[in-house]
Amino acid sequence: MTPNHPQLWQQLQQIRCVIFDVDGVLTDGRLYYDNHGNEFKAFHAHDGHGMKMLQSGGIPVAIITARQSELVRKRMDDLGIEHVFQGARDKLAAFETLLTRLGLAPEQICYVGDDCLDLPIMRRCGLAVAVANAQPISKRYAHFVTQHKGGEGAAREVCELILEAQGKLESLLHHHFR
Repeated sequence: MTPNHPQLWQQLQQIRCVIFDVDGVLTDGRLYYDNHGNEFKAFHAHDGHGMKMLQSGGIPVAIITARQSELVRKRMDDLGIEHVFQGARDKLAAFETLLTRLGLAPEQICYVGDDCLDLPIMRRCGLAVAVANAQPISKRYAHFVTQHKGGEGAAREVCELILEAQGKLESLLHHHFR
């Protein structure tokens, strides 16, 4: 479906929380280690700004990732994201916990993923999004596939699409140009 598809536009208007996977969605999916075993990740500033805009628009952001990383904790702290589930091998259990915590229905959730570990949530949420470089199985279950790749602006694309559908984008952009 394209962003102009009426059914997608309706789904976008219902979203009250956006959940992002990390590796392959907020990063390019590559895992970098130095000779001492230290891990490195590259996050795109545009994605972070989009996530902050969502929060400013009253839409909470959450992270559900199967891996555990101090770098993810630091980045999410920097962005003010309080709903962070790391080491979540059972992503659906984390999803259910988040629904209860926020008092939301699955239909009110957008989930952005890229691989088979994301499928349980993608099959249950109201709006499943796969990044452009996601695995084909993830794209098959997605309501929408971004034009941008993971770690290269895909998250920002989703954030702006939701804000635009909900009539919040222009005022948030205007706020930044004052």
